[in-house]
Amino acid sequence: MTLRAVLFDFSGTLFRLEEDPSWYADLTDADGAPFDLAAQAEIMRRMTAPTGQVVQLDAEYQHAWDNRDLDPELHRKVYVEVLRSSGVRDGQAEGLYKRLIDPDYWTEYPDAAEVLRRLHESGVKVGVISNIAFDIRPAFERIGVTRYVDEFLLSYLEGVIKPDAKIFLRACERLGVAPEEALMVGDSEEADGGAAAVGCQVAIVEPTPTSQRRDGLLTAVGDLLR
Repeated sequence: MTLRAVLFDFSGTLFRLEEDPSWYADLTDADGAPFDLAAQAEIMRRMTAPTGQVVQLDAEYQHAWDNRDLDPELHRKVYVEVLRSSGVRDGQAEGLYKRLIDPDYWTEYPDAAEVLRRLHESGVKVGVISNIAFDIRPAFERIGVTRYVDEFLLSYLEGVIKPDAKIFLRACERLGVAPEEALMVGDSEEADGGAAAVGCQVAIVEPTPTSQRRDGLLTAVGDLLR
């Protein structure tokens, strides 16, 4: 069946939260020691991992973790706890968390704008499906590509998260296509790969730093572009 729509993940697919050394300039652990580069990288991984358990949590925080992408308050609560569990002090944890949920700190992949524009010009419907607890649409507005996205499905607004079939079926319905006519592009086999269960094709990209993945999206959707 001919593909008529592409569904994109957000984090690690179209955009990425890039490390900035200035974030860690005054960051110290409970003993007052600065975090080394390996510790900084691990903190970033824990802040952006799409699936899996990044730290051990008690029952209260485990509930928040399991439901973090459905409720902004639970999202804040558990990520601040994850940062604390990683050795970041309270006030600094809040500061890092605010960067995580600020769309201005998210960097687009080099080919993201081109891919979205060319899909639109080719008559291919575009949806963005994200397990997220904050509004990512300002990131698209900032780089001038909102007009190329037909539908945004954000888990905290939809009340459902990937890989639940409902969110993929809902996206296809809103775009007016059958699941077999849609391609899901994301960085998580577990979350984004769930689209295969409803009949969508799936392409997985690596969530590497933006400077290291210049044409991953172009490769994923290449046959659909004019």
